[in-house]
Amino acid sequence: MEYSAAIDRYLAVADLGSASRRVYRISLHGWAWPLVDRRAPTGRERRGAHPPVVPLALLDGPKAPQLLQRGLADRATTTQPRTLARELACLRAATAWWLAQGWITTDPATGLTPPTPCPKPAPAGFGASADLRATGVDTDRARAVLALLAPLRELTLWHLLHESRASVEQALALDIGHLDLPGRRTKEYVPGALSWGPGAAHLLPMLLAGRTTGPVFVTDRRAPAGTPVADRCPVTGRGRLSYRRAAELFTAATRPLDPAGHGWTLLVLRDRAPRNRRARP
Repeated sequence: MEYSAAIDRYLAVADLGSASRRVYRISLHGWAWPLVDRRAPTGRERRGAHPPVVPLALLDGPKAPQLLQRGLADRATTTQPRTLARELACLRAATAWWLAQGWITTDPATGLTPPTPCPKPAPAGFGASADLRATGVDTDRARAVLALLAPLRELTLWHLLHESRASVEQALALDIGHLDLPGRRTKEYVPGALSWGPGAAHLLPMLLAGRTTGPVFVTDRRAPAGTPVADRCPVTGRGRLSYRRAAELFTAATRPLDPAGHGWTLLVLRDRAPRNRRARP
């Protein structure tokens, strides 16, 4: 099958509005250039450009992950982090669906990560003691974390934790069916009601593209045999993300921001200052 035809087949069944479908089409066609080791057009040229003809089987090639990662790095030089995260989410959603159809045998998007920018100078107060982690959020640290160029899954989790004040366990236990995305909150029947702000509201639909059931936050690889059905994505076969893995990724991502070089814990994102929650009807 040809890559463009595979895009058409995916978008024909994807649960997307007309505007989102158009964005997905542009984003997915943009990945055709790196697959043939060519630089994708940018700016106004991007919208009117005709992508190269690419066999979908190239996604199974041993060089596909390397070519896509190179294209991701190239795109990062001219693209805002949120746009880059959206385009990567589009690719991941499509490759997961193609994999489920049996059109490809491996998912080359699994290990793709946006390039990490050079760390910025630490804001004033970053040398404060770790007591801040026990007394509540360190606003400067949280702001620095949320500005990182990180994978979509991590950014979504971090925004959700910061904006909802949910515990890590509560956030990772969420299933897609628990979410009221337009209302920016969990549904009425879900214990421990949560609501979130514009950051998580912007990222969640991109993270969940192509999936309607299963855990919100899933692993990069397929779940091992014996994983409970409730902890497995029925589309991708990936398992629910664990607290330990989420913590490891956060510490690694924040290591450049920590003057001591150790990295921080997810508690940095927990804003415990009181605020008004949206009233339930």
